[in-house]
Amino acid sequence: MSLKWVDVQEIVFELDEKYPDLDPLRINFPDLMQMVLDLDGFDDDPSHCGEKILEAIQMTWIEERD
Repeated sequence: MSLKWVDVQEIVFELDEKYPDLDPLRINFPDLMQMVLDLDGFDDDPSHCGEKILEAIQMTWIEERD
């Protein structure tokens, strides 16, 4: 499976599996972007990512934890 920036739900699932002890509220956007780029199966151009995408990932991750 190949993940793209638009696959927010799947990215959040993978992040939560890989980093179960991290608090998504405490992750800054540069670190979050690198974490997504480092996911197995992630295959998208880093230049296609912006603040809105990272914000959507972070907010979805926070909601998943609640």
